[in-house]
Amino acid sequence: MALAVGASGCSSGGGSSSATPSSEASSAASGYGKSPSAPASSASASAQATVKTAAAGKLGTILVDAKGRTLYLFEADKSTQSTCNGSCAAAWPPLLTSGSPTAGGSAKSGLLGTTKRSDGKTQVTYHGHPLYGYAGDSKPGDTNGQDLNQFGAAWYVLDVSGQKVD
Repeated sequence: MALAVGASGCSSGGGSSSATPSSEASSAASGYGKSPSAPASSASASAQATVKTAAAGKLGTILVDAKGRTLYLFEADKSTQSTCNGSCAAAWPPLLTSGSPTAGGSAKSGLLGTTKRSDGKTQVTYHGHPLYGYAGDSKPGDTNGQDLNQFGAAWYVLDVSGQKVD
């Protein structure tokens, strides 16, 4: 099952405030951060998204997409409505879906939902938080977006209950 976003991996990792040239190259190759007007995640929005879990070292069990890439919440989102658009969505691609998202691993299907983005696309939510990948994560297992402060607020991985992991 294909995933509808450039979401990221799932292991402990440091947080850097911006992508390095080498991570930008690998991000582009993996479908992340192509352009502010057309984030990579929107290119594959025809697929039904899956949210599952993976062990991430000191971060514990966290949410990942179908490809094992880490998913994040944005603390600026005070409701299910995403506030991350344009260049924000290029750096933090929203997890998009064409239908009802599915749960895998120990992710709870009752916490999954969707919301309409300002561009009309459907973004996956978990426990009321819109979900995003991070262009600075180049492979499953990366958690480079953890605890970064970008675009006006902090970004965190989520645990199985949908709470941020500090």
